[in-house]
Amino acid sequence: MDAFYVSTLAVAIAEIGDKTQLLALMLAARYRKPWPIIAGILVATLANHGLAGWIGAWVTTLFSPEVLRWAVVLSFAAVAAWALVPDKLEDGEVKASRFGAFVATTIAFFIVEIGDKTQVATVVLAAQYSPLWQVVAGTTLGMAVANVPVVLLGAKFAAKLPLKAARWAAAALFAALALWVALRGLPG
Repeated sequence: MDAFYVSTLAVAIAEIGDKTQLLALMLAARYRKPWPIIAGILVATLANHGLAGWIGAWVTTLFSPEVLRWAVVLSFAAVAAWALVPDKLEDGEVKASRFGAFVATTIAFFIVEIGDKTQVATVVLAAQYSPLWQVVAGTTLGMAVANVPVVLLGAKFAAKLPLKAARWAAAALFAALALWVALRGLPG
């Protein structure tokens, strides 16, 4: 269950203050229907992180364990540095959907998550841990842990999030993972 726990913790911390969390806040303010938004977040995350996890697992078949080890170390270090950069949504990035909150959330979350640090973290985690389903379930739960309170409590809660501290905690976590892999190697 290490894959599940590490994936959940890593993504939950990395997601705080992330662009997709800001998107969740915007969708909650626009639609004021928390349950379709939460369902859309879960569907989009499962699809996006499922694909990212599959790519991460596939990469392990292409490289030797030693090359993969150092690629994972560099990737975790890059995500640690990236976590320190505050995200923001650009104006007009979220448009109202004529299909409702669920479809708008599913599409917007899937697209905004492409290339996001939590998606990159999912690729790296899937390259490091198995089974794949635990990584994807963990990263999806991590996204839910970070985004569901924002959707349910909206702007009032989001304004109180210690975003700077969360970015530093995420950076520290990914730096620790990089160091751990550098010193101990890949599990399994």
